[in-house]
This record gives sequence, structure tokens and C-alpha cells, in this order.
Amino acid sequence: MTTKNTSRRAFITDAAKTTAAVALSATVLPAFANMVNEKRSTSIPYKQRPLQYGYADLEMAVDATTMEIHYTKHAAAYAKNLNEAVVAEKVDISSVSLESLLGKISKYSPKMRNNGGGHYNHELFWESLTPKSSMKPEGKLFAQIEKDFGSFDAFKTKFADAGKNRFGSGWAWLVLDNNKKLIIGSTPNQDNPLMDVSELKGTPLLGLDVWEHAYYLKYQNKRPDYIAAFWSIVNWDVVTKRFEQA
Repeated sequence: MTTKNTSRRAFITDAAKTTAAVALSATVLPAFANMVNEKRSTSIPYKQRPLQYGYADLEMAVDATTMEIHYTKHAAAYAKNLNEAVVAEKVDISSVSLESLLGKISKYSPKMRNNGGGHYNHELFWESLTPKSSMKPEGKLFAQIEKDFGSFDAFKTKFADAGKNRFGSGWAWLVLDNNKKLIIGSTPNQDNPLMDVSELKGTPLLGLDVWEHAYYLKYQNKRPDYIAAFWSIVNWDVVTKRFEQA
């Protein structure tokens, strides 16, 4: 009888412990998982910013399918690969900004160069676009463009030529150089004017992606048509802000 009672008490005790463990798992383990996921997410330094417009909002220049593939596939891959390179090459992102990293990019691997440039260039590019373009800047930037290029139309022609004449893949740029003069040029692949390996140097104000993946579905091999349409979606407010802060 005593043995039966003891066994029963042991069974009840074990059952209570099991129930408590299950209850604890239901509350504590998800919380722990959330903590781990949060830690993982905050450990990724370079992330894509959300677009301030829909994929179809720039149809006057770029089709929705191209925008979606460009943002979710190409640009996303640059961010992912950049973070991998940062970890592999032990970069202390708490003390090194992306701009500073690009300024010493010759010290890093080709993976860091290609993806660091790719991430920076695309983040600047997305921010430079809007479905409600003013078509041209105002104020000090407009005055500086007329001073350095003769006229706004002359600026557009020179910028378009930089994009059209870039052999293969690359970018066209409007840059403020160290002498506070506006200059236009282009860089290959995912290089940009911040890099110590770039012949074109200065603060990027406006960049145009002339890789084929940026326009091919709508324009095929007609890059000049893509560049001409680009002016209808330039966010001159953002470009002006960069100029004023440079």
C-alpha cells in the first residue's frame, strides 16, 4: 500500500514538473528566441532602406518588374555579400563608416570593393528617385550647375554622355570635388567617387546605374533612351540636400 502511494505521489510530482516545463517553454523559449533573433538582426550593419515609392510608381522611366528585381535581387545581394565580407575581414563597423571603408577600399578584398560599392551606390540611387520630379533643381545647386557647365541643358548632355559612353557596366556621376566644383564622370562596375582606387573623386550628388539589369526589360540595348527617361524621375530635393551638406 505504501509503495502504491509513493508511486502515485511520484507520478503526480513528475506530471506537475512536466506541465510546468511545458508552460515555461511556451513563454520563456519564444522570448529567448526573439532575443536571439533581435541580436542577430542588430548585428547586421548594412541593410537596405525601404523604398519611398512603389515598384510601379516610376513607370514613366522604369518598369515595375525591373524595379522589383533590381531592388529585391541585385541590390539585396550586394548588402548580403557586403555583410559577409565585413565579418570575414574583421571590420569594426562601430568605428568605420561605409564611406570611410570605401575611402580605403584598396586595403580590402575584391568582394568588399564590389559589394561595398554596390550597396552604397544603390542606396544613393534609390533615394535619388521620385515619381514627382521637379525636373530640375532650384537655388544654389541650379546656380552652381549653370556656373560650372554653362547651362542646365549642357549639364544634362554631359551627364548623359558619361552614361552612354561608359563601356560595359558602371555608373554616371555628378560629383562635388574637393575644390567645391561640380564635375561629371563615370566609374566601372560598382566603383564610385569615394573610393581611393577611383580616378573620379569627390562627394557623389547624383548617380545613374547604367548596368543592363537596370533598364534592359524596357529598353533592351537602347541605353540612351533609358538615360533620357531618367530625368523625369530625379529627386532634385534630395540631390540639393546632398549638395548643401557636402
